[in-house]
Amino acid sequence: MAQMESAHSQVEAHGSFKTYTIGFLCSIILTVIPIAIVMNGWLDGMKSTVVLMAAAVLQLIVQLMFFMHLREEKKPRYNLISLILGLVILLVIVAGSMWIMMYNMVAL
Repeated sequence: MAQMESAHSQVEAHGSFKTYTIGFLCSIILTVIPIAIVMNGWLDGMKSTVVLMAAAVLQLIVQLMFFMHLREEKKPRYNLISLILGLVILLVIVAGSMWIMMYNMVAL
């Protein structure tokens, strides 16, 4: 029992109220912007797609930095390597799916 308490006391606090508040506000803003663009029809076509994708990428970065504390981890960076591998797999799946769908649209 004493070992668990000592190990638990060595764990550092990840974030402060200020950083969580900043992350929360950034998340809210990055959620409201795409909703407003789509609901009001401010942008159309490729412009809308680019803004929505940029907001999604920024939202991912905010989540990783402010809530998952990716920047605060110590060496070695196993979590970062796992994240990069997951993103590569996701990119391959999405790009492959898009390629297959585009090929099937042209073939019809």
